[in-house]
Amino acid sequence: MREKITSSQNKRVKQWRALTTKKGRKQTETYLLEGWHLVQEAIKAKQALTAIMGTAEQLTAHAAVFPPDVATFELTDSIAKTIGDANTPQGIFATAPLAETTSVNPQDAQGGWLFLDQVQDPGNIGTMVRTADAAGLTGVVFGLGSASRYLPKVLRSMQGSQFHIQLVEDDLHEWIQTFTARHLPVYGTNLDPQAKDYRDVSPLTAGAIVMGNEGNGMAPDLQQLTTRNLYIPIKGQAESLNVAVAAGIVMFQLFG
Repeated sequence: MREKITSSQNKRVKQWRALTTKKGRKQTETYLLEGWHLVQEAIKAKQALTAIMGTAEQLTAHAAVFPPDVATFELTDSIAKTIGDANTPQGIFATAPLAETTSVNPQDAQGGWLFLDQVQDPGNIGTMVRTADAAGLTGVVFGLGSASRYLPKVLRSMQGSQFHIQLVEDDLHEWIQTFTARHLPVYGTNLDPQAKDYRDVSPLTAGAIVMGNEGNGMAPDLQQLTTRNLYIPIKGQAESLNVAVAAGIVMFQLFG
């Protein structure tokens, strides 16, 4: 059954608007999926949803694939424009519980992993998660200081790949030390005297790659924990590569 909401002061509407903030997500233990592509990917992946909201036009267009047990709310066009933060809102949203996102212990982690050290740009994060998905990695760990995977811009830039691989927010020190203790290689990406050309490393079935902050690179203490640091030779005049481009090159070389 579809409930119609016409007042912008409705309690639910206020809660949905607040999901663009960390405080709002914490209060309701949910986060917002904005746009049909993300909502559809969540449904395909059988992610738990707590509500689906949209304009009459959007709900009618997509109702056939909605899970039958999820509450549906019809919004006026004006209310729909006030939810989310996309520049060109499509008028359809869903909410999902924070608790349903995947969590895994580094002692039990299998396959290839990407570790993000204080990466801040939502576009870079989304590109790296999508590339990790495309390269067949198991998951991505958002280290302390990295932008949250629940930020609206991060969610949109991941384009649904967050439903295909495991995402974790945790301390990279613990993950790197646990991996190396398990004899799983962890390669940093930093130019130092001992760094190795990424092309000279054998492909992996399990292990991790660490990508550092856009401006400062990997934290010095993490550099000391890695199995080895890798570099990508630059043939032209460019000073450096974008972190997401570099991550894609190394991920496909080692795991693709």
